[in-house]
Amino acid sequence: MLDVLLTPAFTAWGAPFTWLELLAFALTVWMVRANQAQRLHAWPLAIASSALYGLLFWHGRLYGEAGLQLFFIALAAWGGWQWWRGSEGQALPVRRLPRQGWLASGVALGLGAPLLGWLLARYTQSPLPFWDAWPTVGSIVATVLLGRKFIENWPLWVAVNALSVLLFAQRGYWLTVLLYAALIPLALSGWRAWRRAL
Repeated sequence: MLDVLLTPAFTAWGAPFTWLELLAFALTVWMVRANQAQRLHAWPLAIASSALYGLLFWHGRLYGEAGLQLFFIALAAWGGWQWWRGSEGQALPVRRLPRQGWLASGVALGLGAPLLGWLLARYTQSPLPFWDAWPTVGSIVATVLLGRKFIENWPLWVAVNALSVLLFAQRGYWLTVLLYAALIPLALSGWRAWRRAL
């Protein structure tokens, strides 16, 4: 089945676009639009798109990004539960990150990304271990913030998506480059929509 998904659906700009990348792309766009509108079905879409991207990135030896997709699947189950049940049985409202959340997020990024980069450089064949590590750790932090409906997830997604554009361009995943470039204005749009929800 994976062989079929890895066959080119079409070629553009001299690069093949596989069925796997095309399907993951479509599900990701649908998921982000559902997140913007605070729709619960965003989370099952996140699970499906993450599974597909995990296969794609593993095939391309981007092990940090591939492992991140497994983490995204677990976080999507948690995030869906958070949005559905919230705290004390109430749905979560959009809110601002408290000071200790800023501190925890900064520590996670500042320590986690260099550590993961070192681990990828030492124990894998990742061609871009540190480039791979920063958007990986940033995505984890942003997903946790999204799951708890902290509005600050959106500007973090802008930064993560910009770094991801560079990473995926290095690997020739041109459809995914287009996706992450398109996710930047979508994240800005989500940020505006959630500001109105505050």
